[in-house]
Amino acid sequence: MDKFTVLTGVAAPLPMINVDTDMIIPKQFLKTIKRTGLGKHLFDEMRYTADGQEIPDFVLNKPAYRKASILVAGDNFGCGSSREHAPWALADYGIRCIIAPSFADIFYNNCFKNGILPIKLPKEQVDLLLDDASRGSNAVITVDLEKQTITGPDGGTISFDLDPFRRHCLLNGLDDIGLTMQQSGQIDGYEGRQRAAQPWMWA
Repeated sequence: MDKFTVLTGVAAPLPMINVDTDMIIPKQFLKTIKRTGLGKHLFDEMRYTADGQEIPDFVLNKPAYRKASILVAGDNFGCGSSREHAPWALADYGIRCIIAPSFADIFYNNCFKNGILPIKLPKEQVDLLLDDASRGSNAVITVDLEKQTITGPDGGTISFDLDPFRRHCLLNGLDDIGLTMQQSGQIDGYEGRQRAAQPWMWA
């Protein structure tokens, strides 16, 4: 998993509440178990017409936001089913940070496992960032995980809180497998002892 330290990028405004995981990645794209290739289907039913044409008014189809890496959204983002394909699609598109007043719990946890930083802020502060994000290609903000700050286009700074363990994992690019592999020495030692004590188990 890629480390998350400092991210500077265009922030796309999506001031919708209750954006569920089926809106993020519709059910017909859940057949794959690969984490790549889903970005083109992110928000599929909002981005495209039934015959596959882009809907110009959708934020990620606007020229200024096509390479957005930050999403500023409304309350209860990621609600609905627990599909991990939702953060997969966001990450594959290039979204590394989502800022919202609140998130659905399972989606929130899945973000950390896939290198995405979800930041919870009071609605008043999210509204300020939505205003910043409305500036199109000038909507560049910086998210510094080390300092736990968000800096807007005009230099104003907002601080955010994050669980220290989750912060450590993102800063070091550690998903569940990475955390486990940090204990590889102890795992190898245990397996060695087990091989010696119960060799038939390893035949």
